[in-house]
Amino acid sequence: MDVVLEVSDQFMFDYMYAWLLPARPALYDFPDKTNGTAQAFSSWVYEPATEFFSLEPSQAAYQSIWARDNIYRQALSLFLILWLFGLVTYYVFASLSYIFIFDKKTMEHPKFLKNQVWLEIKQTNAALPVMALFTFPFLVAEVRGYSLLYDTSAEGPGRWYDYFQFPLFIMFTDFGIYWIHRGLHHPLVYKHLHKPHHKWIMPTPYASHAFHPIDGFAQSIPYHVFPFIFPLQKMAYVGLFVFINFWTIMIHDGEYYANNPVINGAACHSVHHFAFNYNYGQFTTLWDRLGGSYRQPDNDLFEKEKKMSTTTWKKQVNEMEKIVKEVEGEDDRHYEPTETKKSK
Repeated sequence: MDVVLEVSDQFMFDYMYAWLLPARPALYDFPDKTNGTAQAFSSWVYEPATEFFSLEPSQAAYQSIWARDNIYRQALSLFLILWLFGLVTYYVFASLSYIFIFDKKTMEHPKFLKNQVWLEIKQTNAALPVMALFTFPFLVAEVRGYSLLYDTSAEGPGRWYDYFQFPLFIMFTDFGIYWIHRGLHHPLVYKHLHKPHHKWIMPTPYASHAFHPIDGFAQSIPYHVFPFIFPLQKMAYVGLFVFINFWTIMIHDGEYYANNPVINGAACHSVHHFAFNYNYGQFTTLWDRLGGSYRQPDNDLFEKEKKMSTTTWKKQVNEMEKIVKEVEGEDDRHYEPTETKKSK
């Protein structure tokens, strides 16, 4: 994440800290403070975060008492990056998915909530800053050199690993998320942490990040632990960070393209939302198959007419209501009246 931090410093944070916490000018005839006319001085020396590009710092980079390598500055900056980058990614790509991919007929489903889109957005806005607060210590440890992140192939295990790191990352994080997600469905945990995300029986792309903040953080732990256990190339790390956010939106978009026995796509995740106790995996169906929790989506879900039919919806409603009674007891969701849905 030091690459992202360098870019953010160059174009935003250098100016912010120079304004908020300006360095005092050096005194050329100290201790006589009446002649302090020299430029502010910083002992920090610029070193590019990567060999692939460099950004020559502006004067602002040297004009704050918090230099770029100050741990407090790094912590605050990384917190803001996680929070603001998360917000931008969420609003931009969830909105694009909602406008161009999400089938609005889904909003006529009997279990689509009243004001659901607004509630999903509200939940996300509340969750993201808290999730960032729990996450930024991992990133601080990374930028201060405690992880196994590397820059060039010569610094890593070898050229072969530059390719192998991607399937390794997917398999490791998929395994970790499977067990964390499954644990969040334990009766002692579910109602307190995971139930807010299962409020959305028929999710929209805006439900992608609509978690209880501890739930969202818990399921992200494998991503942040990985570079402390396995080597990971810096640019690959940034790319995977972006991919994870995209994938999370994609599996909530309601378009079931991948009728694939390996990929845990939107169809599999849709089954998880209305049937609760199946398909805990994030990327693949492997761990669900090994753990006995895999459920193949019905073929009807891949035919638009049948997917949106009253028959399919009634089947989903009956199953969902039965499971909700077992897992939650009383259903406290507020559904939009059928007449209102039809009039939209």
